Amino acid sequence: MTIPVSTGHVSSLSPAVESSHSAVSWGAIIAGAVAAAAITLLLTLLGSGLGLTMVSPWSSEGVSATTVAVSTAIWIVIVQWLSSGMGGYITGRLRTKSTGTQTDEVFFRDTAHGILAWALATLIVAGTLTSAVTSTINGGVQAASTLTSGAAVATAAASDGTDNGPTAYFVDQLLRPADPGANTAETNARDAGQVSRILINGATAGEIPADDRAYLGRLVAVRTGLSEADANARVDSVLKGIEDAKVAAQEAADTARKAGATLALLTALSLLVGAFIAGVSAALGGRERDVIDETFIKG
Repeated sequence: MTIPVSTGHVSSLSPAVESSHSAVSWGAIIAGAVAAAAITLLLTLLGSGLGLTMVSPWSSEGVSATTVAVSTAIWIVIVQWLSSGMGGYITGRLRTKSTGTQTDEVFFRDTAHGILAWALATLIVAGTLTSAVTSTINGGVQAASTLTSGAAVATAAASDGTDNGPTAYFVDQLLRPADPGANTAETNARDAGQVSRILINGATAGEIPADDRAYLGRLVAVRTGLSEADANARVDSVLKGIEDAKVAAQEAADTARKAGATLALLTALSLLVGAFIAGVSAALGGRERDVIDETFIKG
């Protein structure tokens, strides 16, 4: 006896089959990265040329340092945005769309390809402009170390009292005699060496001790024929000039440090924005690619 068997609808889930092709289209990524790197180099050279036309060695011509700094910062942002946008768009248009993929996944892959193209372009440009970036960072580090180290000023001074040292001008001011022929070469060299060592010690310590200052006054009076009051006045005037030069150097170093820090932060921010623009541009390029493909198929 045969027992009838009811055959109802039985649902079965087939296992997902993993694609053998990678979701990363390296050809499109490399193409977009090369385009972005080339645009970056081109715009950088263009900006350098325009910047040099704005700068003049004559004080009455050209623009101020602040204007140059602001213009440079703006140009860095423009370069990053334009190159990232173009590179991302090219990557999105050239990427081969995966068949049977959901719309959200297509959007994600296009965006990821744009970011990868931006990253590769950044590495290419960084490798090309390594020397410039390194010099900028080193400039900020050296400026900071100059501010924190009082010995930096002393290092810049000559320790042998020769005419080639940075203190030679100040030494000449102190020891300029009323009658140049009244001093021998040996005496000049000896006294100049003493003055140089006093100045170096004062730069290292931060100030010249009272006994050294008094000795300078007596030495200047003997060497120049000035009265003691005039000699002390000359010493005070020259020391004030040295202090003003030191303060000016520190201010210049601090300005360079701040400029280096600002440039580094601005560059990092522009890179982040560039990555975002590259991803969005790649998504837009991918959308236009899909629209063109659908139009071609329907047509």
